[in-house]
Amino acid sequence: MTKNNNFSSKEHYFLSKNDLIGFNMSTEANSNLQQFEFKAEMKQLLNLIVHSLYTHPEVFIRELISNASDALNKFRFVRLTEQSILNPEKELGISITLDPEKSTFTIEDSGIGMTLEELVNQLGTVASSGTLEFLENIKKQNNSIDGNLIGQFGVGFYSVYMVTNEITVETRSYTTDSKGYRWVSKGENSYTIEEIEKETRGTKITFTLMDEHKSYANDTTVKSILKKYSNFVEYDILINDEKVNSIQALWHKKKEEQNEEDLDEFYKFITNDFEKPLGYLQLNLEGNINFKALLFIPQTAPPMFLRDATDKSLHLYCNKIFISDSITDLLPEYLRFVRGVVDTEDLPLNVSREVIQSTPQTTKIRNVITSKVLQFLEDWLNNDKEKYDKFFNQFGSLLKTGVTSDYQNRDKIIDLYKFQSSNTSNYELTTFKEYVTRMKPEQNEIYYVAGDVRDNIEKNPNFEYFKKNNIEVIYLTDPVDMFSFPYIYEYDKKQIKSIDKSDIKFEDESESDDKLTENDSATIIEKFKSVLGDRVEDVKISNRLVDSPASLLVGSQGLDPQMEKMMQMMDKDYKGGKRILEINASHPLIKNLAKINSTDSNNQILNDSIVQIFEGTSLIEGYLKSPIDFYNRMVGFMVKATKE
Repeated sequence: MTKNNNFSSKEHYFLSKNDLIGFNMSTEANSNLQQFEFKAEMKQLLNLIVHSLYTHPEVFIRELISNASDALNKFRFVRLTEQSILNPEKELGISITLDPEKSTFTIEDSGIGMTLEELVNQLGTVASSGTLEFLENIKKQNNSIDGNLIGQFGVGFYSVYMVTNEITVETRSYTTDSKGYRWVSKGENSYTIEEIEKETRGTKITFTLMDEHKSYANDTTVKSILKKYSNFVEYDILINDEKVNSIQALWHKKKEEQNEEDLDEFYKFITNDFEKPLGYLQLNLEGNINFKALLFIPQTAPPMFLRDATDKSLHLYCNKIFISDSITDLLPEYLRFVRGVVDTEDLPLNVSREVIQSTPQTTKIRNVITSKVLQFLEDWLNNDKEKYDKFFNQFGSLLKTGVTSDYQNRDKIIDLYKFQSSNTSNYELTTFKEYVTRMKPEQNEIYYVAGDVRDNIEKNPNFEYFKKNNIEVIYLTDPVDMFSFPYIYEYDKKQIKSIDKSDIKFEDESESDDKLTENDSATIIEKFKSVLGDRVEDVKISNRLVDSPASLLVGSQGLDPQMEKMMQMMDKDYKGGKRILEINASHPLIKNLAKINSTDSNNQILNDSIVQIFEGTSLIEGYLKSPIDFYNRMVGFMVKATKE
């Protein structure tokens, strides 16, 4: 790649051939102007944002303020740990200059600034993987982004193209040896970068508003928008040299001094959410660890929430100095839905963020916050069922994973665990505690069954005994249950068992004259074993079946059918264990087969029927390996049955 002497070799190193298109050498004034082409994915993203997704153009102001605030936060942190700082005493703030006559809008911050490499990487490429795919899916569904989701993907800067045809960015990084650069683009196919003289660090963004958006050059309009979106920015915001925001660290105010409107707006500001939170929790701890926290639980989960393990949760401050919004150790993974701010004076600022993440202080804060959040949710569970169920429907799947990852708080999480059962209606949830209060006096075990949907669960042959005897069974329909539930061995000293397991004891409720004799039962069992061979672990007479002729059960050491399916999804070579086949000695089909067996044990219909029964039960479980053989055998039976 051709080297341009106007750019340092260190910065130039990061540009690829695909980034650089060429130079405009037409005049001496433009001798250091470089033209770059947006990557193909970036072009599509720009087109979607500008023409298809936003419904409220005013959000471009919020996005610019948010980016400026981030730049100031980053600078405030590096100023504590680095020596070579440009303009170290320059006041931190955001300045907006409006010119109604020229319809121009300028926003400038004194933050961390950008290098040449950062200009290319941050303004020329998609911020996060999956962003374009997600936005295109929204477009296909004829939905619109109400200006509230875009900030979550780190591409809010481009919302400015809704109100202008061209953006100019002038920036200089915070180090004393940095250089100034000007980035210019019309948001179409390319952008230019040139080196400029810029004495101060930070970033200035300038553009001329389109005719239909001239109102955003009016200070009254912009002040109103800032009050709506950015009233809690931790820095002065000036509009034409007039301070407009009320800077307040809400987490430092007493609870009685808080009001719901301020809390809702603060939550929206730090999360880019458009809904108010479902609830909030304020903490002020003094003792072994000193910290303040203002925590929120959202109304709904953000897009791609469960798939995005890097989703930012808590903002960490030290005496109101922003440290990071990516310290993952402040919360366990299963509480990642919590949003908010943590401010402590006990963390060392002269170390890296990675070191902060592993300090004893961070561990103590994490333990306290975890305990308080779980206690907060427990209060909802006991005193506000509607609110807790709304929370659990959104974030329950993540909360359940704590059963396997947090032994210290395992019992608390189990108490918060909710599920459907045979005693609840569709979509109604219950808990272990409620289940236990409804148990029959003679019942010593808690029963559950896993399946994809409720209707299929209730048609499971193994469910028949429980339905007939009105014994409550827990329904597990969430895939997360398959991994979490096996770790809950008992509750209230009552063992938890799957109804698909063979080791559950049942009362034999069949009348003596309505079932096979003991001798006939033993004979037909041997016949089933002879025909099926090693396709089954064992064949037994069932005491649980009511209406079905047979069912497959899991051996004492086997996995639930749904769990085996999960294992097979993760490992295509995984082979499940053999099943135990139980047959209903009172069923007409089994009694007919026993009768045939007593007179002609080599009868082909007898042998085919046994195989068909086994494969039919396998079909119910979703494990039928030879559907063609099953179908052809079924056709053979029908031909014989309809033959004159």
